[in-house]
Amino acid sequence: MSKKHLLWAIPLALGAGLLLAGPGIAERNFNRVLMKPPYRPSARALALHRTLTIVDLHADTLLWNRDLLHRGSSGHVDVPRLVEANVAVQAFTTVTKMPRGISLDRNDGRSDSITLLTLVETWPPATWTSLKERALYQARKLDQAVGRSGGKLVMIRSASDLATYLERRRQMPGLTAAFLGVEGAHALEGDLDNVDRFYESGVRMMAPTHFFDTDIGGSAHGVEKGGLTEKGREMVKRMQARGMILDLAHASAKTLTEATALSSRPVVVSHTGVRGTCDNNRNLSDEALRAVAKTGGVVGIGVWETAVCGRDAAAIARSMRYAAGLIGVDHLGLGSDFDGAVTAPFEVTGLPLLTDALLAAGFGEDEIAKIMGGNAVRVLRQALPKE
Repeated sequence: MSKKHLLWAIPLALGAGLLLAGPGIAERNFNRVLMKPPYRPSARALALHRTLTIVDLHADTLLWNRDLLHRGSSGHVDVPRLVEANVAVQAFTTVTKMPRGISLDRNDGRSDSITLLTLVETWPPATWTSLKERALYQARKLDQAVGRSGGKLVMIRSASDLATYLERRRQMPGLTAAFLGVEGAHALEGDLDNVDRFYESGVRMMAPTHFFDTDIGGSAHGVEKGGLTEKGREMVKRMQARGMILDLAHASAKTLTEATALSSRPVVVSHTGVRGTCDNNRNLSDEALRAVAKTGGVVGIGVWETAVCGRDAAAIARSMRYAAGLIGVDHLGLGSDFDGAVTAPFEVTGLPLLTDALLAAGFGEDEIAKIMGGNAVRVLRQALPKE
């Protein structure tokens, strides 16, 4: 073990008592649910929900020490619960760095709370000091779960994969699928060649920023909140040439404006709210909503309180109704942020409650089919590599 790794091993040894209890404690503290199952939507909503092709554009489940293939009693997402919820495709996003004492309005990148989590959860030593290795480790976790699933969890890397899977799922219910994202291009560690490394590891979506400014672009929660850098412009071009989806969640207003103008493909905002119903720095302005829609992209509306200024499915539907009135139903999607250290109104098996709330908000069944996954499927078909 190198001296550098020995220095990291010291606090690990001091915290040995947390190694067994720590991950479970973190899970219970950070990924809470306001309403426990079983959930009781209306008969009409449940019947409709079972016909939908549901796509959720954001979950941070890979961050936690849970087996995706086992039904958990904590957190929000795992394969058995995704199947029960009729989720066809779940985006799993890797998280590699988070400032301590996080703020919606202003953070720098000098501190990091994920380092402690890598120690408590006994991640490989390479991840203790490398953001790139943290992303690759989480990518491997997903690949291994796919390999152990006996075909019940399918990895989507191309438009062809998606088409084959959706046809198979029509013939064989009880399947779900995943695609992989990276939350914040700081995981590139300043080297754009890592775009290709991430692509080879299965990454098909990446955001320029998370909660702080990077050498790629400004964050809505950063200090400068600037736009895309020259390196950021090159990253967008490289990503889209490879068939990787640009995710503008957490982007500053300037970064979002510049990235949507530069983009040659549909972009997404994987998990957000809208300022028209919930006015804070986390959420999208009307101008930002229009810019994403102009690319042909999709805005994934989240389920947690900061996103929707409410603690139930009706608040989520209210945000979707506002956005639909501004940019049209064709540009809306679901971006839960499940397992993202948020308190959710329900875990994933409660999604029929959202279908019920959308019906109550006056959306038609065809419109709900688009919002709950049809629009995201369209963008995946357009933006992913063909093969």
